[in-house]
Amino acid sequence: MNRISEEKIGMLYTAFSYLLWGILPLYWKMLESRPAMEILAHRIIWSFFFMVALLVVTRQITSWRKLVSMMIKQPKLAWGISAAAVLISANWFIYIWAVNHGHVVETSLGYYINPLVSVVLGMVVLKERLNVWQWISFLLATIGVCMMAFQYGAFPWIALSLAFSFGVYGLVKKLASVDSAIGLTLETMVVTPISFIYLFVLYHQHASLLSTITVWQALLLIGAGPATAVPLLYFAKGAKRISLTMLGFLQYIAPTLTLLFGIFLFHEAFTKAHVYAFSCIWAALVIFSFSKTKWMQGWHDKIVKRNSFGM
Repeated sequence: MNRISEEKIGMLYTAFSYLLWGILPLYWKMLESRPAMEILAHRIIWSFFFMVALLVVTRQITSWRKLVSMMIKQPKLAWGISAAAVLISANWFIYIWAVNHGHVVETSLGYYINPLVSVVLGMVVLKERLNVWQWISFLLATIGVCMMAFQYGAFPWIALSLAFSFGVYGLVKKLASVDSAIGLTLETMVVTPISFIYLFVLYHQHASLLSTITVWQALLLIGAGPATAVPLLYFAKGAKRISLTMLGFLQYIAPTLTLLFGIFLFHEAFTKAHVYAFSCIWAALVIFSFSKTKWMQGWHDKIVKRNSFGM
């Protein structure tokens, strides 16, 4: 398969994963009465079981066992998988907590920022070069975040935590050479024992939490496995086929859906401060989106050439 076909497949995989993530707030809202940590623990456990079943069906379970053995023998691989597991677990918790505490709009802000975080990570770690327009887009996004902080007198920790945790997770997945399905299974495997221990202690100390779970809630908690694993699986498959910059671009799908849900479905506040901040970020994303076009590249080359003559 040629490079162009691989990239197209990667774009489709990644776009579909972001579409699923965009509608995920609707799922967590149905579990709004449950504690966020409880939901997270179930999410991890059932994701692990779902992925193991998937590996059995796809006959990849032997490869998974081999990688588990490699993790024991190769500390570097084990640390990489563990880092990815911690990052995605933190991202999941922040997102669930924020959605169920009326911060859906701020979560969308975080995922709007994430593409630009991915660009910076690509520049710092992967030595990807930024042109003038990408630098401008990054500065505009920074202004937008600062405006939010100034207007509310509080640091937008939800938005930035989501952006950086998922941005670094995407970078780790980009650097990893493990199959997407096996990698996700390993990540959930690492944190599943902790989740089991947490639920045991939680239900032992607060028996009412266990006794008040309805059949519908139980089904939703179990369904959190495939609801989580499927988009992550497609994201991981797509991440290996396209650039980190393209990953950031396609992510606009998810925060746009989330923002619309937050405003029109969950009736969260969208003040003038939000309009100003989001306008800066949207402008940054428009500039960033077109920064790779031939026309914008031409302007960039002219600016660089002019500056080089002036030196």
